Amino acid sequence: MLKIGDTLVSLDLVERCFCCDLNACLGQCCIDGDAGAPITKEEYDQICNVIPEVYNDLSPAAREVLEEQGPAYIDEEGDLVTSLVDGRDCVFTTYAPGGICLCALEKAWRENRISFKKPASCALYPVRLKEYEGFTAVNFHRWKICKPAETLGRAKGIPAYRFLREPLIEKFGKEWYDELDATAQEYLRQKKEGKV
Repeated sequence: MLKIGDTLVSLDLVERCFCCDLNACLGQCCIDGDAGAPITKEEYDQICNVIPEVYNDLSPAAREVLEEQGPAYIDEEGDLVTSLVDGRDCVFTTYAPGGICLCALEKAWRENRISFKKPASCALYPVRLKEYEGFTAVNFHRWKICKPAETLGRAKGIPAYRFLREPLIEKFGKEWYDELDATAQEYLRQKKEGKV
């Protein structure tokens, strides 16, 4: 683990490579899982405010879920997560040509229709955050559907933390990220020299 400010960052973010490969995985993380995307109460409020702008981008089944359940629910672990369609698809899943899953929220944001991009947990994936008393654990979540992203990341030589530069800066700030980058480079140098 690397201690950066009040966070503990998993070495997997430094040692493992990652680069999303939508052509290979087709955005399966939006439609495969046992719960929706974790969101904060603030994100829940922001999502509620933009639903009218993305409503027509959603499938009839997703609209039905929104009408009956709303955009989120409390999962088995007590976390607030986005609602699911048929126990699988995130309620905000939409499809691009070629069957690639996209986030309707991010699509609307890119089209300048809304100011909310998407939940931080989605932007940060494969990072998962866990809050503890006094610090936040920044962990790398491995999932078989992301093997193409690890393969492409290795081919391009992109460590996971560098692939996630922008969302990490959005979450923790540039100063935090710069410290992570410097610490990661020093760690990798020492590892190469057999000192760690």
